[in-house]
Amino acid sequence: MDVNEVLLPGVGLRYEFVNQDGDRIGVVVRRSGDFELVVYEGADPDEARAVLRLTEEEADTLAEILGAPRIAERFADLTKEVPGLSAGQIEVRAGTPFAGRPLGDTRARTRTGASIVAVVRGEQVIPSPGPERVLHPGDVLVVIGTHDGIAAVEQIVRG
Repeated sequence: MDVNEVLLPGVGLRYEFVNQDGDRIGVVVRRSGDFELVVYEGADPDEARAVLRLTEEEADTLAEILGAPRIAERFADLTKEVPGLSAGQIEVRAGTPFAGRPLGDTRARTRTGASIVAVVRGEQVIPSPGPERVLHPGDVLVVIGTHDGIAAVEQIVRG
């Protein structure tokens, strides 16, 4: 069975598959840790009916019942995108050197080779932020690069 993984910027991830009856089923994993089980009404992936909302603890319990080890293995395989390339999230904390300063001041890409591809501010997603974008405490930077590059960006941002 094919499972598609879709990044939902500012929300989390959606895993979707077609069951034996031809229904498209999705699991939305929110950044908050909550989960939603949805069924799609038609061909539009944005047109879905929530069937079930679960807290992280409730989802863990359900996963144990349904066979979490097997599911976890399948999802782990799906997240292997490009060898050596990873995605990370780094929070800009109050009092750190770049809170209140433009993104370009970090010189993150030049210094680490990793790229900041989005800034998540509350429920707002700012894709492809320019160097003039001022960083605020609580912003979450979405970074693409090697594990070492992402760790280096985190060190820069946090001081």
